[in-house]
Amino acid sequence: MLPHLTAALNALSLGFLLFGWRMIRTGRKHRHRKAMMAAVGVGALFLLAYLLHHLTAPIFVFRGEGPIRRAYYALLISHVALAATLAPMVALTLHHALAYRFDRHRSLARRVLPMWIYVSVSGLLVYALLYHVYT
Repeated sequence: MLPHLTAALNALSLGFLLFGWRMIRTGRKHRHRKAMMAAVGVGALFLLAYLLHHLTAPIFVFRGEGPIRRAYYALLISHVALAATLAPMVALTLHHALAYRFDRHRSLARRVLPMWIYVSVSGLLVYALLYHVYT
C-alpha cells in the first residue's frame, strides 16, 4: 500500500510545484507562496511515507530484462542521486523565501525547480515500471 501512497503524494506535490511555478510566472505571488508551501508539505509527507516503506518492506526487484533493465537502473540511479541532494536544497530555498531574501531565493529556485521536477517525474516513472509495467 505504501508505494501507491508515495506515488500519489509525489504526483500531488508535483502538481502543486507546477502550479506554483505558473503562479510566479504570471505574477501571482500570494498563490505561488500557497502552492509552494503545499508542495513542500506534501513532499515532506511523501518523504516520511517513502522512508517508512523502505524501512519496513523487502526490496522489490525489477523484473524487466534486456535494454529496459539498463534504462530502468540508469533512471533509478539518476533519480536517487538527485533526490538525495534535493531535500536540503528545497529547505534552503524555502528558508530564503521565508526570510524575505528573494534575490537568493530566486537564484536558488531557478536551479532547484528543474531538479525537483526531474526527481518527481523520474520517481513516478520508476514507480510505474516497478509496480505496473513489469510486475
